[in-house]
Amino acid sequence: MDQAQGDGRQEAPGLPGCYRHPDRETGVRCTRCERPICPECMVSASVGFQCPECVSNGSGTGHAPDANRPRTIAGGTITDDPRLVTKILLGIIAAVFLAQQTLGDDFTDRFDLIGRAINPAISWNEVQGVAEGQWYRLLTSMFLHGSVIHILSNALSLWWIGGPLEAALGRARYLALYFVSGLAGSALTYLIAEPNQASLGASGAIFGVFGAMAVLMRRQRYDMRPMIAILVINLVITFGWSGIAWQAHVGGLVAGVVIGAGMVYAPRDKRTLVQYGTCALVLAAVVIVTLLRTSQLT
Repeated sequence: MDQAQGDGRQEAPGLPGCYRHPDRETGVRCTRCERPICPECMVSASVGFQCPECVSNGSGTGHAPDANRPRTIAGGTITDDPRLVTKILLGIIAAVFLAQQTLGDDFTDRFDLIGRAINPAISWNEVQGVAEGQWYRLLTSMFLHGSVIHILSNALSLWWIGGPLEAALGRARYLALYFVSGLAGSALTYLIAEPNQASLGASGAIFGVFGAMAVLMRRQRYDMRPMIAILVINLVITFGWSGIAWQAHVGGLVAGVVIGAGMVYAPRDKRTLVQYGTCALVLAAVVIVTLLRTSQLT
């Protein structure tokens, strides 16, 4: 089971407050002094946004009209609800878990991650594995959970860490990170785990969120100790408890670090190309790993 228990989790720090309005969280910084600024304090400049003080000191303005929207540190658009995607993902996860409880194991067996269904107890015509062409299991298994504790631990992690990360990256970039990291975790599980060992859970994607948040905090020069503590606790649980698909956790974490670095360190003039290009490269690696393992099993 791809389960990452939530015992002893620490809440990740939120976004910094605007230097003029400390009660307002923001993922945007002045391009000159790098102090955090909220939408009310943002002044459109030739590159990015600047704070009122830097503008008054002669920094100048001059964006095109279509570029005057507030942006996150990764170039995403500032929105009224910076956690909307996280809320939607949590809603989907909850709905799928309700379906599992209502429809039973038949539903779960059709959508969990299994490499090849070489199990006499399973009807070959009804349940097959990724090697038999059911590639969708790499994705659908990310929304299944094996117990109430399993879903609660993952849901809390996604809300505590994913919400602030979504606000910092923007919706599209955050969504790309989440799904590609989850698929990377599924692909590594498919490659290494026993082919008839079923696996399920959102932990691969959530470890990707952990990895990207660590990169973001490093980029912003935040205190890394809380994030390091969260990672250490989760890795101890991953390798210290039986019945946990550690491959999904490691695969998601590595993908999250790589994609997160592409998101927050991309040069401004080629930011979109580098960000989505990094996602595409990781996704290509997922496809290659999946094809390699399929050729081994068939």
